[in-house]
Amino acid sequence: MGKRGPAPKPTNLKVLQGNPGKRQLNESEPVFPIGSEVPNPPAHLSRYAKKEWKRIAPLLHKNGLLTEADIAALGAYCQAYNRWVEAEKLIRTYGYTDETDKGNIIQRPEVGIANKAMEQMVKYGKEFGLTPSARSNLHIEKPEETEDPFMKFISGGRSG
Repeated sequence: MGKRGPAPKPTNLKVLQGNPGKRQLNESEPVFPIGSEVPNPPAHLSRYAKKEWKRIAPLLHKNGLLTEADIAALGAYCQAYNRWVEAEKLIRTYGYTDETDKGNIIQRPEVGIANKAMEQMVKYGKEFGLTPSARSNLHIEKPEETEDPFMKFISGGRSG
């Protein structure tokens, strides 16, 4: 039998939330470096998944929430987004229901696909703080503004 209760939060997420439980933080948790550039989307992603990656990845990277280790999880979110978009297009074209050869009205399969994709998007989105409630628990400290040495040199050592 597995562990009971909710899955433990990553240490960096606890720190961003201000460690509300005031429990001891895991000092030996692996830390993955945040690259200087936004990672490219995986090649296997579908059309709308790549579009969503290009929209959301820079925002996550800018806030320190996207590392090389997170590519698969973000890819899964984006692929669920693609599945949702494709299913919604079919629903718009064919409607929510269909009639069987015996005259019964049934839900089209695309409705179930869209619903499942939305559930997956919310699940993965929470991991990255992409929902309003998940974001409200994050407290990201803004990096201190450092003066550009080149600009200081250009201005003759004067600030401002």
